[in-house]
Amino acid sequence: MQVRVKAEKIRKILAERNISQNRLAIYLGTTSGYLSQMVAGKRNPSPNMREKILKVLRGYQFNDIFEIKKVH
Repeated sequence: MQVRVKAEKIRKILAERNISQNRLAIYLGTTSGYLSQMVAGKRNPSPNMREKILKVLRGYQFNDIFEIKKVH
């Protein structure tokens, strides 16, 4: 099982709040490259990073921002 970021949802939230991906990366304490890879689906956020994302983007639930993919 993999947990992935819902890229379109993240982009929509950032646009609504007028926050860049770079600024979100700073708020999360990570690099813009790592965040970019998560949004692009190339990396999966760790449980700790998922918690940080939910805290920074308060007002959203897990299922709003993340999706679970089954690995075969």
